Amino acid sequence: MTRTYRPWAVLFIIAVAVDPAVAQQTTFQPEVGQPGKDVVWVPTPEAMVERMLDLAQVTPQDFVMDLGSGDGRNVIAAAKRGSRAVGVEFNPDMVALSKRAAASAGVADRAQFIQGDMFTADISKADVLALFLLPSNLLRLRDKFIDLRPGARIVSNTFAIQDWTADQTVVVDNCNEWCTALLYIVPAKVGGTWRVGQDVLELKQQFQMLSGTLTSGGQPTPVTGRLRGLEVTLTAGTREFTGRVQGNEMEGTVRDDNRTSGWRASRSGS
Repeated sequence: MTRTYRPWAVLFIIAVAVDPAVAQQTTFQPEVGQPGKDVVWVPTPEAMVERMLDLAQVTPQDFVMDLGSGDGRNVIAAAKRGSRAVGVEFNPDMVALSKRAAASAGVADRAQFIQGDMFTADISKADVLALFLLPSNLLRLRDKFIDLRPGARIVSNTFAIQDWTADQTVVVDNCNEWCTALLYIVPAKVGGTWRVGQDVLELKQQFQMLSGTLTSGGQPTPVTGRLRGLEVTLTAGTREFTGRVQGNEMEGTVRDDNRTSGWRASRSGS
């Protein structure tokens, strides 16, 4: 069948095809609550984005990542601070939107976006993770978090990582929803047996929290302590140890009443 088009109709079709204003109307725009692969999309308020980055003490030397990066606002905000930043997002429309936003903000050289699955993404080089994920998502990623280098920071909007006590929690002032940021600092792995001179230090580790015994002359003394990245503090009776983990060694100062001296521990078998 042969169709006949009126001239004005042809002109209208051509105008729609080339008019940027009409084309702009068809550009993808996300809607709050739209479903995704693992979460629905809810944007982090801008004030919370900045508070999260402040809490993580993001600097230009940091490599920042966001898993499930949505419209890219965490990544772009980090890039504006001079950081290299990468967002991993499953929705290709969101990825394209984020790239346009990064270009518009003038940070496309530092803010990159990858279309992919956040659970299989390589996060091993991240200094900071800035996240807005459900507790179930965070739990599924927890083993990967704890394998990051000691001192890496994870900052989460609202939701906690199961069984891992946050190192710091802050609330944004004058905020109506999504107002709490939680900071986790990846601890060094120190669980096991250590030699402190002639003494034996047995440590059990639950994330950054430490417990155990320090045995001296056959007499065990209960130990409590915690880690902040590579920095370690221990209390054994009247002795207070502070120091730094360096691979299979720990070294620092010990205070006992008014006396202060040095101490060094080596992992048993190293």
